[in-house]
Amino acid sequence: MAPNHPFPPLKNDLLLRTARGKKVSRTPCWVMRQAGRYLPEYHEAKGKKDFFECCRSPEIASTLTLQPIERYAGLIDAAIIFSDILVIPQAMGMEVVMVDGKGPHFPDPLGSPEDRQYAEVMEREVDVKESLDYVYQAITLTRQKLEGRVPLYGFCGAPFTLMCYMVEGGGSKIFRQTKTWVFRHPEETKRLLGKIAALCVEYLAQQVLAGAQIVQVFDSWAGELSPTSFRQFALPYLEFISDNLPRRLRELEVEVVPMVVFAKGAWYALEELCRTKYDVVGLDWLHEPKEAYAVAQKYGKVVQGNADPGVLYGGHDAITKVVEEMISGFGGGKQGWIANLGHGITPFVKPDDLRFYFQEIHRLSGLHQEQALPTKVDPAAAEERMHQRNILQSDW
Repeated sequence: MAPNHPFPPLKNDLLLRTARGKKVSRTPCWVMRQAGRYLPEYHEAKGKKDFFECCRSPEIASTLTLQPIERYAGLIDAAIIFSDILVIPQAMGMEVVMVDGKGPHFPDPLGSPEDRQYAEVMEREVDVKESLDYVYQAITLTRQKLEGRVPLYGFCGAPFTLMCYMVEGGGSKIFRQTKTWVFRHPEETKRLLGKIAALCVEYLAQQVLAGAQIVQVFDSWAGELSPTSFRQFALPYLEFISDNLPRRLRELEVEVVPMVVFAKGAWYALEELCRTKYDVVGLDWLHEPKEAYAVAQKYGKVVQGNADPGVLYGGHDAITKVVEEMISGFGGGKQGWIANLGHGITPFVKPDDLRFYFQEIHRLSGLHQEQALPTKVDPAAAEERMHQRNILQSDW
């Protein structure tokens, strides 16, 4: 069943077919932070408005979402709604401001479980359907403006990453407060993560109801955890989302859409993430494409990524080389891979260099010879490829 809105039919479903494991004629592509400050038109539309003011305006958010789709017409295979992961902490009653040159800032972060604010956050009844309605309005408006050109991603921050911001008060280099919480107050940490995870499920479900056709969970700070800590404080809550979102969508009588998980820096958890119910596993640039692709194929998963965003500073020859390496590593690009960067676009990227990146993905994935990949990869053979780099370096 489609969302309760009269949307135009989708003309380009390349990415959605890829996300569901289908073979395609070329690799679909988009990039994280594709609607942002590297575009001059972004600054024109934003003007002097506060970042979160733009997020709360459905008209502005939809305009910003469509800017890269219009600039790179025919080159991008998905849009992602202009918003921010920190709208959930805002819905939980915490103040978040965007400071120029610094990023997001919580004036009153959660200091410890003894803080009155921790009790207030845990006891507060949060209705994300009502409090984040502006996001859903932006999604619906964007779907209408897209006129079926490409599908639209919705997204949320992962529980652990959101908790990091909530206790650190912003970004961090050493994550002192986060580590204090997870090691000194593990049970209180888990209760907070559990509450955030439940809100993420409802928030994503409402986004799909509003018109999102695929959703992504961003665990931007997952790499700050050890493998053991990741299994305690990140993975269970990522699994909660992937286990419960389809159920919630069925309750709402809306189509179950593909789900993407992106745990930046958690290279050690690739196999565990592939065992979850996410359809697509996002990869940062720390992954070697052939190794990651072999693991994902073993579990029937699609991967998304994973060029170093810094390659966009390196000129056309460097971009071509990285795209060639990805296409070769990700099985030729005809099945099981959505091309992206390994994280978001960084500042000062020239828009024309990003255009060239998209053009090379189109050109090279379209030219690459169709590979006779098996629908299922033998697990023992996949494990062997993981451990023998000389085998992985050859085409298979």
